[in-house]
Amino acid sequence: MEQLSILILDDEKRLCDELEEFLQRKKFLVHTATRPSAAFLILEQESIDIMVLDIKLPEMSGLEVLKIVKSNYNHIEVIMISGHGDMQSVIEAMRKGATDYFQKPFRLADIEHAIHRTERFVALSRQLQRYDKTISLLTQRLYESTGAPMIGESKAIKEVMMMMEKVAKSEQTSVLVTGESGTGKELVAHGIHLLSNRKTKLFHAVNCSAITDSLFESEFFGHKKGSFTGAMDDRAGWFEIANGGTLFLDEIGDMPVGQQAKLLRALEERMVSRVGTHQKIAFDIRVIAASNQNLEEMAENKAFRGDLYHRLSTFVIDLPPLRQRKEDIPLLINYFLNYFAGRMKIKTPRLSQEAIQKITEYSFPGNIRELRNLLERAVILSEDGMITTRDIPLNNHSSDSAEAIQIKSFNLEESEKFLIKKALDKCKGNKSQAAQLLDISWQALSRKIMKYGIK
Repeated sequence: MEQLSILILDDEKRLCDELEEFLQRKKFLVHTATRPSAAFLILEQESIDIMVLDIKLPEMSGLEVLKIVKSNYNHIEVIMISGHGDMQSVIEAMRKGATDYFQKPFRLADIEHAIHRTERFVALSRQLQRYDKTISLLTQRLYESTGAPMIGESKAIKEVMMMMEKVAKSEQTSVLVTGESGTGKELVAHGIHLLSNRKTKLFHAVNCSAITDSLFESEFFGHKKGSFTGAMDDRAGWFEIANGGTLFLDEIGDMPVGQQAKLLRALEERMVSRVGTHQKIAFDIRVIAASNQNLEEMAENKAFRGDLYHRLSTFVIDLPPLRQRKEDIPLLINYFLNYFAGRMKIKTPRLSQEAIQKITEYSFPGNIRELRNLLERAVILSEDGMITTRDIPLNNHSSDSAEAIQIKSFNLEESEKFLIKKALDKCKGNKSQAAQLLDISWQALSRKIMKYGIK
């Protein structure tokens, strides 16, 4: 743990000097004061972790000092010193936020033990301060760069933010961001870039599902003029373009296996050659990949290269779906309503109680993206500054559930086959979306489709 900074406030100078000498020998950073006014000056100028505070003082009582300290420096842990007959004051001090106390006369070891008992509170306070600082910095930088801040107070999203901060410091480490569609994987990748020392360089995003085999090498590695039909001039590839910065590979699970081999070789060699030349070009980038598919399971089923998976997944951040962080929904609602109202130059509309209940009870299979689109539409449709239930048409799964209940047979395989068909119909044959709706992997869905002969 970092060195603790301690402030001793006691009107007995001899006692202050004795405690200062003893605690300095124990490697603590110590400040002393014999009057509250002097202590407040120290608090303004120094970063204090623990305050040792006597109850009986000139100018004002220790209880009054405690109240001021907790109002203005809430992170400081306070240990009270009490004389005989002061137990009522000690009880009052504990109610007002003091973490420990000891009575006069005392041994020097007593104060050391009291400080060690308080250390864990200091550690927790410092951790919370780091959380708040990281969240504030991340939100500010994302908003300035993308116009879309990362919003949330839930434990799940705060853990994601802390993981982002930690991996941002390791600039060569590959990161794999997983999570359902619409959870904000690109925002996480951009946030890691902005928290790192690469933030002044380029963040370049690539949609891996849109790259054809014929263009793969040209897009990633670049090409020389005349190297193929249509190569009208020299062109740098994405590895060169993002050099010094971050290359974000979105939907990496959709990349064909043949392309994966070429990508892996480039990542391992940290060099590429433009199409039409043998000259090696070194690059220095951090790679962040993202997928809404289970790449580990795909690697086991030979649908994704296992060596590339291990190369990309040095550090994995799994984004929780919105249904697992429902306490963040009010914050997101407030942000999106203000954002869209500002863009449309109208007064921010309010949600009726029925509309709020309808939104909070919904599972949001499309996650934040679905919530965003829902509220944009609602702001457009709102009248008289109010959004009602008619403005928020949500996909109600109750009709599907009712239909499923009406299955005549209770045969498990027949029920499963029925639900798979319904999911595929709902998603217009898109297997990835149907798998998300059924809460299973794409590979598992494919196996079941083959098993039941579903067309």
